[in-house]
Amino acid sequence: MKRKLVILGNGMVGHRFAEKIAEYGGTEKFEVTILGEEPRRAYDRVHLSEYFTNRSADSLYLSPSDWYRTNGIRLLLSEPAISVDTVSRKVITSAGTELPFDELVLATGSSAFVPNFEGVDKQGVFVYRTIEDLEKIMSYAKQVSKVAVLGGGLLGLEAAKAVLDMGKESHVVEFASRLMPRQLDEAASSVLKSKIESLGVRIHLNKETKQALGDSSFQGLDFVDGSVLEVEMLIVSAGIRPRDELAKNSGIEVGQRGGILVDDELRTNVYGVYAIGEVALHKGMIYGLVAPGYEMAEILAYNLCSPGQKTKSYAGSDLSTKLKLIGVDVASFGDALGQTEHLPIAYTNPRTGVYKKLVLSADGKKLKGGILVGDADAYSNLLTLYLNNVELPDEPESLIVGTPSEEGSAFGSLPDDAKICSCNNVSKGDLLGAIRSGACSDLKGLKECTKSGTGCGGCIPQMNSILKEELRAQGKVVTEHVCEHFKYSRQELFQIAKVKGIRSFEEMIRTHGMGNGCEVCKPAVASIIASIYNEPIQKYREIQDTNDKYLANIQRGGTYSVVPRIPGGEITPDKLIVIGQIAKKYDLYCKITGGQRIDLLGAKMEQLPDIWKDLVEEGFESGHAYGKAMRTVKSCVGSTWCRYGVQDSTAFAIRIEERYRGIRAPHKLKSAVSGCIRECAEARGKDFGIIATEKGWNLYVGGNGGVNPKHAILLAADLDEETCVKYIDRFMMFYIRTADKLVRTSAWLEQLEGGIEYLKDVIINDRLGINKSLEEEMNNLVGTYVCEWKDVVDDPEKQKKYKHFINSEDSDPTVRFIEERGQKRPVDWPKKELVSN
Repeated sequence: MKRKLVILGNGMVGHRFAEKIAEYGGTEKFEVTILGEEPRRAYDRVHLSEYFTNRSADSLYLSPSDWYRTNGIRLLLSEPAISVDTVSRKVITSAGTELPFDELVLATGSSAFVPNFEGVDKQGVFVYRTIEDLEKIMSYAKQVSKVAVLGGGLLGLEAAKAVLDMGKESHVVEFASRLMPRQLDEAASSVLKSKIESLGVRIHLNKETKQALGDSSFQGLDFVDGSVLEVEMLIVSAGIRPRDELAKNSGIEVGQRGGILVDDELRTNVYGVYAIGEVALHKGMIYGLVAPGYEMAEILAYNLCSPGQKTKSYAGSDLSTKLKLIGVDVASFGDALGQTEHLPIAYTNPRTGVYKKLVLSADGKKLKGGILVGDADAYSNLLTLYLNNVELPDEPESLIVGTPSEEGSAFGSLPDDAKICSCNNVSKGDLLGAIRSGACSDLKGLKECTKSGTGCGGCIPQMNSILKEELRAQGKVVTEHVCEHFKYSRQELFQIAKVKGIRSFEEMIRTHGMGNGCEVCKPAVASIIASIYNEPIQKYREIQDTNDKYLANIQRGGTYSVVPRIPGGEITPDKLIVIGQIAKKYDLYCKITGGQRIDLLGAKMEQLPDIWKDLVEEGFESGHAYGKAMRTVKSCVGSTWCRYGVQDSTAFAIRIEERYRGIRAPHKLKSAVSGCIRECAEARGKDFGIIATEKGWNLYVGGNGGVNPKHAILLAADLDEETCVKYIDRFMMFYIRTADKLVRTSAWLEQLEGGIEYLKDVIINDRLGINKSLEEEMNNLVGTYVCEWKDVVDDPEKQKKYKHFINSEDSDPTVRFIEERGQKRPVDWPKKELVSN
C-alpha cells in the first residue's frame, strides 16, 4: 500500500515540493494530499504586484488547473490544518477532516509581521501578502488619495510602487536609517532613495511609529520623534514571521525566536515530520526568499523518493537577489555588507544614480559579495564568479567600471557544475545537457526544459550566452538575419538603405538579398524605407500586409475599421457631429477606443476612399491605427480643468501627436501625457510617456500595455517642453535606427546593452556623437509628413485598388451583419462541430 504523505501549505515552496515528488516518481509510492489555506491553487508571490496591473491571477498560477489531478495529487483549498497529532499521526483540518499521515511536510510559510502600536487595527490598515490582500487594498484605495507603506524592504518598496501605479500619493516609512537595510549599505541605500524619490515616492527614514491617527478609520501616523504623517491608508510590509503555530501546539520543536528547527535533511525532532521554506529554521537561519525554499523542496523530495540511495543534505542557501524596484535595478549577493574580513571596491556616479560595490576576499583574489544599484547588468556574471569561487582578474575593478581584457577575463570557461540559476538550482551542465539533447534550441525552449530563468530572471543573459556558444560549437549558425532572403539584421538593412539611398524593395533584394522575398522581409524593408524617407506607404503597397495595404484594420467578417486622428483626445462639438454624420451615412458601428479616439467599424473595402474623402474635407486625417507607426498620444485635461493638474497636459499632448504623427517604426508607438502624478492618462504604460511635475515634465520610455505589460522607465526629470521634445526626437530615431523588426520599445530597451543608463548616456550626454544627426532625421520626417488617406483621395489611380472584384463593382457577398444594442456587428462565426473518427 502507498504511504500517506500530507503537505501543509500550497504556496510556492509547497507546490515545488509536490512537483519534485511527481518528477521523482513519488506518486507511485505516496498517496499525496496538499492542504491550502487560500481559496486558489499555488501562484507566484514573487511577482504578486503584477496583479495590480492584470487584475487576474491567470498569469501568476504555477501550474494548470488540472495539474494536481493529472499527477494523482489531492488538493484541498480553503481548508488549512488546525491541529497535528504526532502520536496518532493525523492532521485535523478546518473542515473537520481527519488525514492520517506516514510523512508530514510543513510548508506553511510565513505571515506578515504587524507592529503592535496603538490603532494598528483601524479600518484602512492592510497587510501586503496574498491576492486577497491586494483585492482589499485596491477596493479601499478608491476612496483615498494618500497612502503610506510601513517598511522599506523588498516587499515594502514593491507595495509603494503599486500605490504609485494606482495614482495615489505614495509614502514609505522605515524604522531603520536606510532602505533595504539587510541588502544595501548606506551609500547604496542613499542612491536608491534618491532614484525612488525622483519618481514621486516620498521616503521617511528613522521613523518609529507611536500610534495610528483617526477615530474608527485610519488617518495617519504619529511618530515617537513628535512628527506626524497625514495619510488615509496604511499598508504594512514590515517583515515576516514563520507560521510555526501548528508545530508549537503539537510538540514539534521551534526556535526561541520562531521557526521550526530542522537538520541538514530538513527533519524535525519528530520522526517522519519535515519542514521546508520560510517556516524552517536551519542552523539559526530563516530564509525569506523563494530560492532557498525551492532548494529545500528538491532535496527533501529526492530523499523521500530515493530510499537506499545516498541522501542529499541542505547546507544553507545563497541570499542573492536581483529585482527592479519602481523601475530601478537593485541587486545584492554574498556578503554584500562586508561583515567578514574583506577588501571593498566601490564606484558611484551621482549624475546617473549608479552605485556598484564589490566585496573581495582579504587577498583580493575571490569575490565575496556585491551591491548594484541603478545598473545591474553585471549581476549575472558577478553572481557566477561568486557562487563558483572563480579567481578574479588582476584588475577586479574592471568588472564594474569597464570590460576586462580577454586574457584577464574571469568568465572564459566555467565548469559544468557552475550554478547559473540560483532560483531553480540549474547548473551550466544542466543547460548544456538540455541543448545537446536537441530538446531546446532557443531561449524559450531552454527555460521550459530546465526552469532556469523562470524565477527572478537574473540569469537570462548568461543562459542566452551559453545557448549561442553551444549552438556554434555544434556547427549551427547563430544569426539575427531578417529572413532567409537577407543575410542582414533589420538594423543592418536600415544602415544599407540610408547610406546607399535605396528607395525600393526591388533594389534592396537585387543588391543585397536573394530570391523574391517573403511576407517577413517585404513589410520590414517597406517600413525601413518609410522610416528614412517618409514617403506615403502606398508607394510600397504590394509588399505590405493587409492593414497597411488598405490603410485600415481588417476586422472579423471581412470589413475594415476607420480611425481618424484626434490629437490628444481633444475634439470640438462640430467635429463630433461630423463623425456621427459620416457614421450614419455609411452605416458604421461606433466605439470609443482606449487611446481616446473614435473607431468606425464595418466599412467595406470599396467604401474606404469615400469615407476618407468625407473625413478629410472636414479636417480629419489618418490616425495610423493600422500601421507600425506613431499612433495616439493620450492625455488628461491637465491644469486647464483639473484641480490637481500642475501643467497643461492636453496642449502638450496635441503638440506631441501632431509632431510625430504617422512616423514609421519597427513596431507601433503609443504615448500619453499626464497633468500630474495621479497619472490619469496612464503615461507609464506607453512607449514614451510624459508626466507633469511642479518644475516641468518627467519623460519615461520603454513601456507598453498588452499581453505582457511593462512600465516605462524614467529617462529624465523636470524638463522644459523644448528639452523634452528634443529628447523624444533622439529616443525615437535611435529606436528606429537600431531596433529589430516587430520589437516594441520595451523589449528593445531590455535587450539594449547597458539598458536605461546606456540610453541616457546616448540621448542626454551624446555618448555616440549622433544626436545632431538624430535630430536632423526627425526634423526631416516631421517636415515631410503627408496624410496617407489624403494621398489616396487625391489620386484616382490609387483609388482603383480599393475594389473587392477586379472586374466588377459588386461588394463582397459574404459580408453579413446583425443588429445589437442599436448598431450593427458581424454575424457570429459558426461553431466548429466535433468530428469523431
